[in-house]
Amino acid sequence: MPNPMPINSVPDYWFFIQGLFDKTTPDIYSHFRMALIHLDPAQECHMVAGGFDYLLKLRFSNMTSYREFLGKDLTSLPGIMQTHTYFVMEEIKHTAAIPLPAYSGNR
Repeated sequence: MPNPMPINSVPDYWFFIQGLFDKTTPDIYSHFRMALIHLDPAQECHMVAGGFDYLLKLRFSNMTSYREFLGKDLTSLPGIMQTHTYFVMEEIKHTAAIPLPAYSGNR
């Protein structure tokens, strides 16, 4: 198990969590959204179509913090039926660049 990092250090453990709601209603989505925006480790949350309902991207300073979040915060969110967690072993590419079409001069 990795050594816990000091409080003021940069978090370096990334997790993706896919989740499934027990039912998909506007009320569940709304309650989930309102609860999630107050959870600091959640850096991104995407509602998706397919085999699950949402995808979270989270960052923690140590594995203990992640386990506490999973057991206390995530499972208390409204409508959560099931989650699957993926721990990031290595980031291959990360960019915030938005590809733009090449400039073609006068049109």
